[in-house]
Amino acid sequence: MRRLRAPLPAILLAATALPAAAQTIVGSQAPQHVAVTIYRAPDRAPSEAFDRDWLNGYALVSETRTVTLPAGESELRFEGVAGGIVPQSAIVTGFPQGIVERNRDAYLLSPGTLVDRSLGRRVHIRRTSRATGQVSETDAVIRGTQNGVVLQTPDGIEALRCTGLAEGLVFASVPPGLSARPTLSVRARSSEPVTATITLSYLASGFDWQANYIAELAEDGSHVDLFAWLTLASMDETSFPNADAQAVAGRLRREAVDITPPEGGPLTLQCWPQATTSEIPLQQLQEATAQGYVAGPDALVVTGARIRNANISDTLNELPQLRARQEALGDLKLYRIPEPVTVAANAQKQVALLHQPGVEVRLVYRSRLAAAVLSEAAPAGRFLITRNRTAEGLGLPLPGGRVALFGNAGGRRILLGEGALDDRAIGEDVEIGIGQAPGVSVALTSPTKQDDYLLTVTNDQAAPIRYEAELDVPGGRALRPQGRLGRRNGHPLWTVTVPANGSATLRYRLAPA
Repeated sequence: MRRLRAPLPAILLAATALPAAAQTIVGSQAPQHVAVTIYRAPDRAPSEAFDRDWLNGYALVSETRTVTLPAGESELRFEGVAGGIVPQSAIVTGFPQGIVERNRDAYLLSPGTLVDRSLGRRVHIRRTSRATGQVSETDAVIRGTQNGVVLQTPDGIEALRCTGLAEGLVFASVPPGLSARPTLSVRARSSEPVTATITLSYLASGFDWQANYIAELAEDGSHVDLFAWLTLASMDETSFPNADAQAVAGRLRREAVDITPPEGGPLTLQCWPQATTSEIPLQQLQEATAQGYVAGPDALVVTGARIRNANISDTLNELPQLRARQEALGDLKLYRIPEPVTVAANAQKQVALLHQPGVEVRLVYRSRLAAAVLSEAAPAGRFLITRNRTAEGLGLPLPGGRVALFGNAGGRRILLGEGALDDRAIGEDVEIGIGQAPGVSVALTSPTKQDDYLLTVTNDQAAPIRYEAELDVPGGRALRPQGRLGRRNGHPLWTVTVPANGSATLRYRLAPA
């Protein structure tokens, strides 16, 4: 590769060190105590599962730290705050004489920011011959960082990793302004040296929680043992060990806030010493650029951990002892974990939410049909129905979440279906759809003439079932059934008990209203 020669000393004289900070820097590396309250994503229905790779909920983090401030003006750096901190939400209390300003340090230490913030600075370059293993070292100055690293050495101007040798940069120190962990800094004044207990509270994005229910159906089909997990999730890079953790159920009004993400990432070097770029397939170039590949054996690749999937199929015979406690919070519900836990980075945690044995339920098979549209036999839907009352074995607020229904066959637990539950207050009806029932089929025919219809439901099970059909009647028509029908949601409702291995029929006519 051709190199441009230029005298090194003249250019080095132009690079001057940054001035020292005017005030004393005081670091607070970690809190003595932290509380994390997690709120569900405002745009997610409670019955929907959160996306573990993209959490849109948020958390209120409250930290207690003890700091010692000198007399005069100082910069206090709170290290280890949440990476998704909303800086404008931060509240800092406990300073004897208040604070002057606060800043979110947006530059995180990474290969990319380390090189970028070292522009114009002297570094050390170490090269290893691939053929002989001989190591050579020299000083260099970083002159450019756009789509690669341009260096000035005693031999001239060159690009990093374009010599064909294995190369690596050695930095004497970390440039000012780079933080290894997310940091919030404040500038404070004090008339005398003081040790103070500071409380830092802020909102942070990248959290969420959900309830996961497990219902085990009794052999008689009339009761379930209901158990629920409280699942807390974080896609933030910061862990909060021994935290007081809680979750809030209910919908809060929260305005969208733009948050500038911290700068930091892998170092991208677009240089191919053993070939020209025209000899490399375009797709390979695009993939290398997108993934931040670094040529050479000394490559440093920075990747984010993915959230681990927790197992929610714990047996009801071995219930965990740690269980969240429900508390009233105005119109909301607070679920507090009774002892400190670790809200880990890029992970999720589950604790028991509730256990209600012997809840009275009914299995009902349902369909909703257009009263004037003929249909071939199709399976009916299965629903688990109860009321959220003490008489039925419930009588407590039920946060929305996913539900897995299990039964027993030959002493083994088998999955009967999965469904969803919306938030339900005390006294409300609880209806959980758990999928279709292939053994219960429904068909609508017109056996005689156009305005006469026959609705037939068949049951191939060994026990009678309860079936309900809700009929959508077209406008301007009246439904004339052969028998009395109920109503639900403003529509005619046919309710019938279908015998074991039998069928039931409803005849009706559609007439002008």
